[in-house]
Formats: sequence, structure tokens, C-alpha cells
Amino acid sequence: MKKPIVNIVTLGCSKNRVDSERLAASLSHRYDIVHESEKKSDIVIINTCGFIGDAKEESIDTILEYAELRRAKKIKKLYVIGCLSQRYRKDLQEEIHEVDGFFGVESVQLIANDILKNDGLTSATQQLSNSVTLDYNHERVLSTPSHYAYLKISEGCNRRCAFCAIPLIRGEHVSVPMEDLLKEANLLAQKGVKELILIAQDLTYYGRDIDGQYHIVELVKKLLEIKEFEWIRLHYGYPQGFPDELLDLMNNEPRICNYIDLPLQHISTPILKNMRRGVDKEQTINFVTNARNRVPGIAFRTTFIVGFPGETEEQFKELCDFVKEMKFERAGVFAYSPEEGTPAYEMEDDVPEEVKQERVDTIMAIQQNISLETNEKRVGSVEKVLIDRIEGDYYIGRTQYDSPEVDDEILISLDSAELSIGDFVNVELVKADYFDLYGNVI
Repeated sequence: MKKPIVNIVTLGCSKNRVDSERLAASLSHRYDIVHESEKKSDIVIINTCGFIGDAKEESIDTILEYAELRRAKKIKKLYVIGCLSQRYRKDLQEEIHEVDGFFGVESVQLIANDILKNDGLTSATQQLSNSVTLDYNHERVLSTPSHYAYLKISEGCNRRCAFCAIPLIRGEHVSVPMEDLLKEANLLAQKGVKELILIAQDLTYYGRDIDGQYHIVELVKKLLEIKEFEWIRLHYGYPQGFPDELLDLMNNEPRICNYIDLPLQHISTPILKNMRRGVDKEQTINFVTNARNRVPGIAFRTTFIVGFPGETEEQFKELCDFVKEMKFERAGVFAYSPEEGTPAYEMEDDVPEEVKQERVDTIMAIQQNISLETNEKRVGSVEKVLIDRIEGDYYIGRTQYDSPEVDDEILISLDSAELSIGDFVNVELVKADYFDLYGNVI
């Protein structure tokens, strides 16, 4: 008998992606799973993001798009899960009646069992026999290419930044036990994963909730024992408490990418204080300088928020000067949006929207020039490149300095070499653009 098809549409961050992959595994014994596919499906599950205004708008637009398909009976069931549903479940239920079930960030098992019980596509006997307890912590149906995957090492956050709703949605920091992470990582290695990307709301806090000690260095060392991983990449650190030992390990171990994704958010000390970041300007600069000294050639990805309540023109200029001086290899900028329930929501949102957008554009123009300058300096070098996909007339790959979907890419002409997706190759970089480089296989 042909299995019903479930299409899982994932919005937001890579942490949501991991949740979707676990949900897919828990349903895969009864359904054929596709991720964000145009293929005709019986059930659609939308994993939403509720972090900032633009993300919430995208989530709502996506729900409405599939609600129309549900109304037209082009899909049989529609479920909404994730952060937006966690925050606004009651409102969504009242406004969008085509959705068959709203879930927040409940455990994958609860969501899966409810879908199995109520999908209406198979008999009650089948539902009962297939709702057995599964290994939700470890098994995943990957939505990424098979050569890279994310490993979520914790949930929630204890930082309580004034602008951030994550603790409201996901709760306090909870570390995944190390033995579970190692089991999951070994399963990913068996699936052919070559690049493991560690993610959390705050990597550096890992283990503190378990025994009061930080264990991120120990975890990374144990993951290095899995020889199938040629690259281990670190996402979402925090400047306060980032261990020098981890930087030294990165410098000494070639399989750890010389790359940190570490949101800084601002540089003006008064703004950082109002944001409740726990660091000031001097500490931030000292951290970046220390990281670059300990790991020569390290690439930073960071993000900034402009238009935070009270941000003056002088403080914005201070941020611009900081970006120009530090020359971060990768940077993104968000306009502040007030989030209900956060401390900043009680502050006067006194920077006009058009000014916020102008400030976003100004920072991004600065960063664009930095990116071009950084890339031009790389022309003539030979770098190790992981091939992600084929697009048009090019193989598309990344270096250790580039994370999937958000960073620069290396373009290699299809005519110049015969490569396979997931190959590591040495590439001479011959031409630079603002956010891409072109190269030839050596």
C-alpha cells in the first residue's frame, strides 16, 4: 500500500530544522517524508519562526498560503508547529480555521502521536500499532544534503537579553546529555555526514545546567574522535565566557573550522547595557582581538541590531566605526522590532521605521565593501572546498570560512572538472565578487 506523503516546511533557524528532521524520523515509518517540496502531498506541517517581526510575517504568510490549499482540498491535513504557534496559538486558532492542529514547541513525540492519531488517512488499527515509542532524540530524516548536518546541543537560553523572546518561547537553557549527542553524531556519521555544525542558542553555556561546569571543550574533543567528520563548525556562541581553551583547540585542530558564528548585536556600551548583553564595548573588542590572536585567520560571522530604543545618531555612528575597524568577514543587520513579553517591549520604540531601515542599509553597504575587500585578498590562494550542489553552469562549494545558506560560496565551472556533491577538493581562487569567489580545481 502506498504511503501518504508528508511535506514538512521549515522556517527560521537551523535549530528549527533539527526539530523538523526529528519529527520526520518519528513519522517516516508511516509516511513518505519530503522537506519543503513542490511535490503533491497529503499532509503539510509548517514549523514556524516567531523570533522577530519579519520572521513572524513570513510564517503567517506561509500558513495562509497552505490554508488556501487546505480550503481548496488540495491537501488533506494541515498542521502548524514551532515558535510562532507557541507564542500565538490562541490567536492563530481563532483566525485560521483551516489548520487541523496547532502545536508549540512540545516534544516531537507528542506532536507525532497526535498526527498519527488524527490524520484520518489510515485505519485506527494502523494508528495504534504505529504509535510506538521511537528514539526521537537520535534518529533524523535529514533536510540538508547528506554531507552536512546540524547537531543541536541544547535548548533554550539563560541570557535574558532585553530584546529576545527565545527564553519566553523555548524556556531556560537545557543541555542535551553528552552521551545522547555522541550517539546522534555517530548516527549522522553513518549517514555520510562529513561536516557537523554545532548549534545552540548559546554554545558556550553547554553543560552548566547539568553540573555547574562548562563542557563545550570536552564535547568538541569527543566529537573529534568520530573520524568521519572532516569539518566541525561552531554556531551561536556568546562573547562572555567564551573559553580560550576552545579557541586554542580550534587553532591546533585542523578539522575544526576557523569560524565562529557569534552575534554581537551592538558596540555602544549604553545600548549593550540596555540590551542586557552582560558585556561592554571594551570587553567586546578584547574578545574579538583575543580570538584573532589565538586563531590567526579566523572568520567571524556576527549580527547587529539597529534602531534599538534610545539609539542615538552618535551611537549608530559608533557602531558604523566599529564595523569599519573590525572588518568582520561576515555580518548581518536587523532592524529592531518590539517583541511582546520582553523587557525592551516596555521601552519606547522611539526610532522611526524609516530611520531603522536607513541604518540597516548603511551598515550593509559598509559590510559589502568589507566583504569585497576580504574576498579580493583571497584571490591566488588555494583553499579546501566542500561541494554542496550544482547550479546552472557551476559547482557550488564552500570553504571552512563559510556556513551553508548564509555565507559566501565558491563557484567552479562544470567544464573544468568532474566532481560529485559532497567532495572535498583543493581550489585555487581566481576571481572575487562581493559575496562569491570563482576558482579552479587543483
